[in-house]
Amino acid sequence: MSSLVSGATNFRDVGGLPAGSTRTRDGVLFRSGNLVHVDDAGLQTLAALGLRRIVDLRDDDEVRYAPSRLEGLPVEVERIPLFLGSVESFFERDVSLGELYDELVEGSADRIVAAVRAIGGAAPVLVHCTVGKDRTGVTVAIALAAAGVDRNAVVDDYALTEHLLPAERNRRVIAGIRALHPGNRHAEELATRSPAGVMRAFLERLDARYGSPADFLRAHGMGDEELAGLRSTLLHEAVLR
Repeated sequence: MSSLVSGATNFRDVGGLPAGSTRTRDGVLFRSGNLVHVDDAGLQTLAALGLRRIVDLRDDDEVRYAPSRLEGLPVEVERIPLFLGSVESFFERDVSLGELYDELVEGSADRIVAAVRAIGGAAPVLVHCTVGKDRTGVTVAIALAAAGVDRNAVVDDYALTEHLLPAERNRRVIAGIRALHPGNRHAEELATRSPAGVMRAFLERLDARYGSPADFLRAHGMGDEELAGLRSTLLHEAVLR
């Protein structure tokens, strides 16, 4: 089930995803890009969703440049910046999406755990970054996988993002990156794409290194009771696996 919030890019509900014999709950976990352009109708929709918490994964500069429009909403905003370097640095170093995601889990594991805890602790919850693709994609994928959502469904939810990004936005962003970094090989992938294969390979690397996405969270401080609570929050009749 998806929910359109006027003025927000890439906004959706991750309810209805298969998880063994059950599914994720509707109206519990939402994901999106930034909320700077949310209009009055969008604010009304956000209010109707009954959000208790918004987890903002952006850094201070991004927040200053594009502050969320949340006037009048009785919602807690929890800031958990995931990038340890600037967004610009990834284009300067010409990293691939897979390398970016590996850097996220290696350099920001404690923050990913904090974000997943925030998801489990106050639903309905919205997780967002600037585009809702990479930091949000990694965080939501780990949370869903750790809760027992079927791997194909986790990957498909991640891959949906590139189909929801406006074409004009993509053209503008890529042109800006090319102007600054004309030799960049990964500009289009980093800025506009969310290939299923990239997320599948990323999750497989977590499996190989830690045992599973849930074990990744355990290795960085999340307890079994917290994981059980995450499953209970996200799934209908959640069953521990």
